[in-house]
Amino acid sequence: MPGYILTTMSQVMCTHGGTAVLTTANTMIKVDHAPALLETDIHSVVGCPFTVLPSKPQPCIRIEWTMGATMCKSNGTGVLTQSSIGKCISAEGAVQGLAVILQTQVKAKAT
Repeated sequence: MPGYILTTMSQVMCTHGGTAVLTTANTMIKVDHAPALLETDIHSVVGCPFTVLPSKPQPCIRIEWTMGATMCKSNGTGVLTQSSIGKCISAEGAVQGLAVILQTQVKAKAT
């Protein structure tokens, strides 16, 4: 699905309001002076307040991605777009929701 390309300057949160730390292995593609994120990138999450009953902290610690672009790739790996799916995952490996993309650049789209 087409959409604006996510970069290290984008803003992404976990479902519960934790902040994704956006880093990438990509050194080839830049959009608006920032490296594009790749489907294989795993982003750590800081500040997730999620707790399960009765009172066990269960914060999201990372976001893993699927549905990168098929027509825009870096070394064979699709770049992330605003329509990519980020799964928010706990330390125990439980998927706890989907990432929320708050902001991205608006100069380049990918399919």
